[in-house]
Amino acid sequence: QVQLVESGGGLVQAGGSLRLSCAASRSILSINAMAWYRQAPGKQRELVAAITSGGSTNYADSVKGRFTISRDNAKNTVYLQMNSLKPEDTAVYYCNIKGGPAVYLVYDYWGQGTQVTVSS
Repeated sequence: QVQLVESGGGLVQAGGSLRLSCAASRSILSINAMAWYRQAPGKQRELVAAITSGGSTNYADSVKGRFTISRDNAKNTVYLQMNSLKPEDTAVYYCNIKGGPAVYLVYDYWGQGTQVTVSS
């Protein structure tokens, strides 16, 4: 089974930057979409950013202009560059890849989560 390995989380002061990375343990032949979600204590998991197979991106209103999602399909890797971080960005961040052996056979893979803490 494919596993997603996340890295790049940590503690940063408000206004600082972090870059999250997420790589699949095995090759995924067909990737439909890659995304980042986050979940804070007492909150529902929410979509932060996504990039489709066609390269289109979507961002939560709260992170537009500050976060950038990018991908490297050959490496089965997705990144999240986070700039101008705010305390309200504090959460566990999860990467997600939708893909599989064919365009019509798609699985939903999740990372283990990485903690991002932004101090005031």
